[in-house]
Amino acid sequence: MTIETEPGLWLLTTPSSAYAVRLGPDGGPRCAHWGPPLTLDQARALPAGPEELPVEGGDRFGVAGLQVRYGDAVRGVEWRHLGHDIEGDDVDGGHLTIRMADRHYPLEIDLHYLVRPDSDAVDRWTTLRNIGDGPITVLRCDSAAWAVPRREDYRLTHVTGEWGAEFQVRRTALPVAETVLTSRRGHSGHHANPWVMLDAGDATEDRGEVWSAALAWSGSWRITVERDHDGRAGWSGGFGHEGVTWRLGPGESLETPVFTGVYSAEGFGGAGHRWHDHIRRHVLPAPGRVRPVVYNSWEATGFDVSQARQMELAELAAGIGVELFVVDDGWFGGRTGVFAGRTGETAGLGDWWPNPDRFPDGLTPLIDHVKRLGMRFGLWVEPESVNPDSELYRTRPEWVLRQPNRRATEVRDQLLLDFSRDDVAGWAYARLDELVTHNDIAFLKWDMNRPITEAGDEVWVAYIRNVYAVIDRLRAAHPHLTIEGCASGGGRADLGMLARTEQIWTSDNTDAAQRIAIQHGYGQVYPACTMGAWVTDSPNALTGRPTPLAFRFHVAMSGALGIGGDLRRWDPADLEQAKHFVERYKRIRPVVHEGRMDRLGDWAVQYTLDPHVVVLSWRPTTLVRVTAPVRLKGLDPDGRYRDEDTGETHHGALLMSHGLPRPWPFDATSELKRLTRAG
Repeated sequence: MTIETEPGLWLLTTPSSAYAVRLGPDGGPRCAHWGPPLTLDQARALPAGPEELPVEGGDRFGVAGLQVRYGDAVRGVEWRHLGHDIEGDDVDGGHLTIRMADRHYPLEIDLHYLVRPDSDAVDRWTTLRNIGDGPITVLRCDSAAWAVPRREDYRLTHVTGEWGAEFQVRRTALPVAETVLTSRRGHSGHHANPWVMLDAGDATEDRGEVWSAALAWSGSWRITVERDHDGRAGWSGGFGHEGVTWRLGPGESLETPVFTGVYSAEGFGGAGHRWHDHIRRHVLPAPGRVRPVVYNSWEATGFDVSQARQMELAELAAGIGVELFVVDDGWFGGRTGVFAGRTGETAGLGDWWPNPDRFPDGLTPLIDHVKRLGMRFGLWVEPESVNPDSELYRTRPEWVLRQPNRRATEVRDQLLLDFSRDDVAGWAYARLDELVTHNDIAFLKWDMNRPITEAGDEVWVAYIRNVYAVIDRLRAAHPHLTIEGCASGGGRADLGMLARTEQIWTSDNTDAAQRIAIQHGYGQVYPACTMGAWVTDSPNALTGRPTPLAFRFHVAMSGALGIGGDLRRWDPADLEQAKHFVERYKRIRPVVHEGRMDRLGDWAVQYTLDPHVVVLSWRPTTLVRVTAPVRLKGLDPDGRYRDEDTGETHHGALLMSHGLPRPWPFDATSELKRLTRAG
């Protein structure tokens, strides 16, 4: 990792890529190179390309990532270079700041770049400062723009979906136009996700150049991908959707979220390897923390929560090897003789104390029972929402997010608390801190089940930053605490949330057959250790599809394993089989969570942490015609690999060229292979 510079030129080098910036004829910063490694001498020969942060003004007619309006109604930016700063070193990483300003108006613009010695990621973000006496209106401020080299053609990769069908990979030709990917919902979104990839239309899983970027933001966002008639392509992106503005007062500054870019010369799989390594090492709040096998009671009980029923489920969960027992929705609210509490979706949100009718002595008896069984204890919470039928709403109606002269929209009988207010965020932290402190809670599932509505300009960014602040304070006060991010499933999966949570609840859809595609899309950028995956009942509660227990486990074992079925309905043979699979999962967990993940087509995945190799393969139905052997990747061709279950030995070269057979004559079949390099 190096940052080299000379007047008007900066070169950032990662282990397998380089990024070069130079000043253009107009004095503005422009991308000269993003791709394979270069020397500074080679970078000198490159012309200035597209703007690092496109602005309004002059003969620019493309996407403007920075749009400002000054007090005299003048818009746009004319660049003036002020200098640069470099912090850090080759050991800890280097932070380059290119300091710019408008030629006339009192606006300073810092462009930030951060590289690290063990990562191919380039972090970029922007800071605006008003150094004048009057306000400046920021109409749009993207974190960064990314330009890819000229190619004959381009292809766009992203994900789309909906509730219960998140992270569906879409790979399409990039039109000569502007393609907008966005969320206007106040969270990352089920229908999209804030990352993008471009290639020249020739990349495969293992070969070809891929340029990609992901935004570290959990609120509304916009990424605009542009291909023009001159053959240039790239994108600009940042927080906020169209129409959201900021008022930058005298002396105030605005800092955008990080927009991280990764270049791979080794196809989409190579991009995934680089993303997974970077997130595990530099994004997650507690790198290396083991994700426990979780049992969650939601699908077993719904809102019908009682101390006795939870204790019964805890005993069964402990019997199959679960490490952490989580009580989901329905444990809270109500005071005897006042409110009924949380017996359905219509009441109780905001009243974060144990329901005295269901837990007459609080949560302590249940927690003690769970701990005696050898497990830790966790709770589901939804701190951002409130039901009108709640004690909190009755005492603090002014805390609800709303606008004057506009009706407050109820979604799922819920309103949102205005987390852009510091007093609301302070209340949320105090309540959760008290809950964790006095109840020996090791895990929180932080849910968010509705979009943001009735929000003014000043809400969108401050809301998310205060959500971040509450989680950050909780983690600082309780370093042992594990947090899972959730938003009606995978509606808030992004680098911003992963910087504060150990894992993401990937989807409310636990149908194992449909989960394969969901998890395939999630893993394009995000690592397996962050992907919450449950084994639930058959037939599945959402789809009605029956699937064998082994199939359900093999799908869930490819992420952070959880159990969510009603164990009281499982017969002794199922419970014994589940215990067997949990034991096997614990043996492969380090490989799945820390190893390199390779996608072996749509129906198999490989994890490698030398000398260990784990292969999970599936056929959800006989309609899926997968008969070719599973060819492995990245092995030592001269090595021999021993099957830990059969004792059979395979040549590495043959595993990669001829593969493992798929002897699958039946519907919904699956297989787990554990191999160890023996020499």
